[in-house]
Amino acid sequence: MTVSLRFEDGTLRVDGDGLDEIPDVEYDARSDAGRAPAHRYAAVRDWLARHDRAVDDHALSLDPVTELQSDYELRSYQQDALDAWAARGDGDEPLPNRGCIELPTGSGKTVVAIGAIERLETPTLVVVPTLDLVHQWRTELEREFDVPVGQFGGGDQREEVLTVSTYDSAYLKAADIGDRFGLVIFDEVHHLGGEGYRDIGRLLAAPARMGLTATFERPDDAHEVIAELVGPLVYRLAADDLAGDHLASYDVKRLTVELTPEERERYEEHQSTFTDYLARSNIRFTSGSDYQELVKRSGTDPEAREALLAKQRARRIMMGSQAKLDALESILDDHRDDRIIVFTAHNELAYDISERFLVPTITHETGTSERRDVLEKFRDGTYSRVVTSNVLDEGVDVPDANVAVILSGSGSEREFTQRLGRILRPKADGGRALLYELVSAETAEERVASRRRG
Repeated sequence: MTVSLRFEDGTLRVDGDGLDEIPDVEYDARSDAGRAPAHRYAAVRDWLARHDRAVDDHALSLDPVTELQSDYELRSYQQDALDAWAARGDGDEPLPNRGCIELPTGSGKTVVAIGAIERLETPTLVVVPTLDLVHQWRTELEREFDVPVGQFGGGDQREEVLTVSTYDSAYLKAADIGDRFGLVIFDEVHHLGGEGYRDIGRLLAAPARMGLTATFERPDDAHEVIAELVGPLVYRLAADDLAGDHLASYDVKRLTVELTPEERERYEEHQSTFTDYLARSNIRFTSGSDYQELVKRSGTDPEAREALLAKQRARRIMMGSQAKLDALESILDDHRDDRIIVFTAHNELAYDISERFLVPTITHETGTSERRDVLEKFRDGTYSRVVTSNVLDEGVDVPDANVAVILSGSGSEREFTQRLGRILRPKADGGRALLYELVSAETAEERVASRRRG
């Protein structure tokens, strides 16, 4: 009983007898054939092989790949990560060449992915969140393999056996290109947990899948969906595991500062407006869905809108307090000879710091050419410090720095890990990296930071 497999518009078409026995295959009356989501191709193929079913497999349409060789010599932990990914794992549905790898920023996740490309020698799609990362990956792949590298995104729609795409472009093209790649690599794979982006994983038939991230788990538990689409977390190392050997040793200093009496009064007033509304409306505000519920209500309920605005005003007070700016001034004075990145949560504060301390700034509003110019001057030493509002947390190749200051942020483990990673590249002089975390006392910020850091 031969089973035929074909890719059709983001699905796997399955023809033959005994289709009801094959997991995930359902009968489709319109085509008089079985159907499965494209991402189940590897699992279906594996089941058929284990049950000795003959297969006429035309699901993939892969261009030939010339020999791919990289000059990278993987570090021991990079090789361990690659081997763990390549092995047929444990669990309910063990498949080789699938899974997510969690390594701290600056530890060479890209090198692990290059090792996978070299090992499999199959057409590969790399999916990344930003155009900056598209350019970085293209440069790296072209340098290592000396082949043309395609691009989806930024006005370019050129496909090659090695192609880099933004998540947005991959979302639009997945149903059309889903049979053309044997390996898909999701950089910053936590983005795949977003509702729309999940379809990228579902519509691609690529049997080999790798997810790269510094922080796999998501607070909304969407990492469970990522595990289904890409594979489980197969390898994890934290910054502490690599500090001193492969990453710079580091210290974290948390400085708790007080609000001024005026700031305290305004903060408590806004916070009370917010918490009083929650109490009246029976919203516990313990998850992202609670926040979305408040946003939804604010469209029709003036009190909900005022509560939401009050929360935002309270956050701005605690995140940009006068004492924080004073503490930042002291830090900048104490580290005149160091390379410093200052992180803020919103543009307005970044611009205030830039104007007050004459520090170049990068925000979402900064143009691509200006951003590259600032980073290049930071890299060559023209600038020794830069301030940013979230933009440099991920997706940008940031030059080496040895001091970071978190002036404000969400307090999430992912954000903290990404920012720490910006200063953890090994130092030529063997010096330690230093991260300052400035927290306003007796505010929601202090409670969140304490819960995250323990």
